[in-house]
Amino acid sequence: MVFDGIIISFIVGFIRKGNLRGLAQLKLKWGWVFPLLLVVQLAVFMLQNDSEFLGQVSGYIYIVVYVLGLLFLFINRNNPGFILILIGVFLNFLVMVLNDGRMPVSVDAAAVLDPGYIEALKESLYAKHTMLTSSTYLGFLGDVIPISDPYPRTQIISIGDIIMNIGIFYFIQYLMVHHPLAKKVNNPSLFLEGGEKR
Repeated sequence: MVFDGIIISFIVGFIRKGNLRGLAQLKLKWGWVFPLLLVVQLAVFMLQNDSEFLGQVSGYIYIVVYVLGLLFLFINRNNPGFILILIGVFLNFLVMVLNDGRMPVSVDAAAVLDPGYIEALKESLYAKHTMLTSSTYLGFLGDVIPISDPYPRTQIISIGDIIMNIGIFYFIQYLMVHHPLAKKVNNPSLFLEGGEKR
């Protein structure tokens, strides 16, 4: 859902006649951490079912990834939208850390997905996810919200995902539309030659 939110945010930004000048000038503390965490998470997800050891420790790896991600968001919290992103990620982290590093998934919500996913979920083949049961802690924070037609990509998301994507949307809109450099491109009459305001 994060990638969907990013793509939608850029599309809306361009519809609003925004540009990428603000994005090009983006400077984040620990900026290298975010892409590294994405690579680690993707690698674990792809390999966890091929390695028994990796499958057993994947929950702990995901927790470490979330902790580092939360630290990254916290030290960059002054950026527009980052507080919302931080809250959303924290809610996902909280429900996962309380359930052995796995995101609980509602079987009822997962009915919109391929039946093979539910069977794999029951057999615990997806190490990042686990089936939501009566013994799940804070299950309402898990993946319990189904998304299907007319949305083009069927999936299930969490409350944390929604809050996080609102923050992402706000941040990207700021960079594309409201950032000083974006405004300069969209309204060149606001600036004199040399970059000084009129």
